[in-house]
Amino acid sequence: MKWLRWRRTVTTPAERAVHMALHTASLAAKPLRRGLDADSAREAAPSLRALTGAEALGVSDSSGTLLAWDGPHTELEPVFADAARRAVETGRPVLVSGAGTGGRSVLAQPLVTEYNGMVGALGAVTSDQPDPGMVGAVAEVARYACGQIELAELDASRARLDRAEVRALRAQISPHFIYNALNTIASFVRTDPVRARELILDFADFTRYSFRSAGEFTVLADELKNIDRYLILERARFGDALQVRLQVAPEVLNVVLPFLALQPLVENAVRHGLAGKAGGGTIVITAVDEGTDCVISVEDDGVGMNPELLRSGGLDAAEGAHVGLGNVDDRLRAAFGDDYGLVVETAPGAGTKVSMRVPKFRAGIQV
Repeated sequence: MKWLRWRRTVTTPAERAVHMALHTASLAAKPLRRGLDADSAREAAPSLRALTGAEALGVSDSSGTLLAWDGPHTELEPVFADAARRAVETGRPVLVSGAGTGGRSVLAQPLVTEYNGMVGALGAVTSDQPDPGMVGAVAEVARYACGQIELAELDASRARLDRAEVRALRAQISPHFIYNALNTIASFVRTDPVRARELILDFADFTRYSFRSAGEFTVLADELKNIDRYLILERARFGDALQVRLQVAPEVLNVVLPFLALQPLVENAVRHGLAGKAGGGTIVITAVDEGTDCVISVEDDGVGMNPELLRSGGLDAAEGAHVGLGNVDDRLRAAFGDDYGLVVETAPGAGTKVSMRVPKFRAGIQV
């Protein structure tokens, strides 16, 4: 038998330098991805100073107020703050040297982002007049910092959009359902007070969950609990005309999905699938494990619709039919990618099936 001995390849000094620069840049990126404030500036400043090679480094906000200082020469903090204000006002780098700097130079580079404009300034302290290489290095590091701050702004904008879409979805919870649910409860007050009290509790729990303020995501188990409350109220109105079958694999109950992603699917199945069908019908809710994904579907044997209307006008087409599905489709794609939108199968008289595919795990997506 012949043994092969693996030899470790020693990297060159240039390769080690590149690796170290990339590692340092990643350390600076993590706090800046939260946006620019005193905490993120304080965490990022040591790595930013290492990238510039400066003796000391300062970070200010858009008013020139010092957010963080890393390194010696703290007596130059007021000098940097003044230079930062001028850099922010003019949008150009400001160099201060000579009297009042102890023989050192302070270079303030403005931080300008695409979306919020001027957000602050980055300052580097050098022992003498900075050469073009140092000036270029500070400018590049400032540009890199701005890129990370822009990503934080995009994340914040996406979060605000997600919250707005959830608010819009809440507004689309059918007023007819609320009116009918209250009427149904009222009809039981005299004939069956115990049932009326139970329905009132279900209605309260349904509205409490639907209008909660915490998080843009939830787990499948919680969505199913809220759908059960909704269906209890609808079955109290429709009686035996509304049949429901649930087929859920236990291993997918903790799958994370956008908040209120299933409610519109079930409500549309009741409103547009069964309410217009003589004799009522059946809704089947399934959730199955498919490897790295979970596939969830809501199917009814109701009146269905012309699929051409969906193709021509999108998921919120057909004179309000399937209101809210376009919102859910957009949120699924924004959270998980274009492979995870809604799939609608329908035809006149053949019912409707709406399916979604959700990854069982996705980095950065949590409740």
